[in-house]
Amino acid sequence: MLRREIEPRKHWQKKAEEFGFNFHTIDGDIYWDERAFYQFSLEQIEQDIEDPTAELHQMCLKVVETVIADDDLMRRFCIPEPVWPLIRDSWQRKDPSLYSRMDFSYNNRHQAKLLENNADTPTSLYETGFWQWLWLEENVDSGVLARQADQYNSLQEKLINRFRELAARYPYQTLYLACSKGTDEDRGTVQYIEDCAREAGISCKFIFIEDIGLSEQGQFTDLDDNPIEWLFKLYPWEFMFEEGFADALLSSNTLFLEPPWKAILSNKALLPMLWRLYPNHPNLLPAFFEDELDQAADFYPLIKKPLFSREGANITILESPDNIVQHSDGPYGQEGFIYQAAEQLPRFGESYTLIGSWLIDDQPCAMSIREDNSAITQDGSRFLPHIIFG
Repeated sequence: MLRREIEPRKHWQKKAEEFGFNFHTIDGDIYWDERAFYQFSLEQIEQDIEDPTAELHQMCLKVVETVIADDDLMRRFCIPEPVWPLIRDSWQRKDPSLYSRMDFSYNNRHQAKLLENNADTPTSLYETGFWQWLWLEENVDSGVLARQADQYNSLQEKLINRFRELAARYPYQTLYLACSKGTDEDRGTVQYIEDCAREAGISCKFIFIEDIGLSEQGQFTDLDDNPIEWLFKLYPWEFMFEEGFADALLSSNTLFLEPPWKAILSNKALLPMLWRLYPNHPNLLPAFFEDELDQAADFYPLIKKPLFSREGANITILESPDNIVQHSDGPYGQEGFIYQAAEQLPRFGESYTLIGSWLIDDQPCAMSIREDNSAITQDGSRFLPHIIFG
């Protein structure tokens, strides 16, 4: 795993805007960063990233099966009791999933360690599946990179094929796609997913979450009062459960992507459950619920994470019980916390590096890389491309 500097493509910002990549810069700071790239060997990708991702995914599904069957564990995940039937029915029906991303700490000196599972609303899909691939093609075609350079990236192909499978299984007329208003990155992610669904032959319609209505019959509707039978929503399940329309989730006939059972898979309580079921697994870090902190005394420094935290919000690094090394602000924490043994991200110069490993349905398919000058990766952390060479 090497970090190599490279000259950015001329006029790449103009091209990004032509392709609809309008969030390449966030609040004046670089988000897409092609001043450098990461280089991996094929062996590193296959053995250290792809294979562990596949194995860990199956382990995570075992956690879902375990939690679904245990009321006490459902409470530990802070899932409201009224929606338990929704989640359990979704799991037992085998409602289909679309995509997810596992985040790892990794360098070529140790095995990848799972930091969290972004299984419900992961972003940076467009940058991973399309934009970094375009970067590779153009740099190879121009001779900047060797003709043999490749990339661990079949995300777009697998996403389109997944939509074809779903369209054959669920013959709904229209797939609705939704996110909240005022979120450029979310809107860009949803647009990319819509483009892939259309490529698969699916009729699509976008709607903002705030514009979804509810009929007298308890069916979700669009602005023209048409029923929404099939909905991709880039909006977390824990938010959905707290909305005024939460009761309608149980009575509505809408098929959701991601399905309700992903509320377990995307919850940070997944981490201590994995450690409980698979202690000392080489790709796991010790992790504990708040009432198990007596078991964590030998594992400091610890990372304190809210159950529902996203984009690095409300993360605390503890050197000891009373010594906070670093903390990030955010809106989470009232739901409770878990504690995970700290695994410092590899550092290249001033940058800490995080690996994102993507799955479409159950299949590992791609990798993304984020950098930050802080040890906590957050929403605005830089995205860098990668290649496979050697």
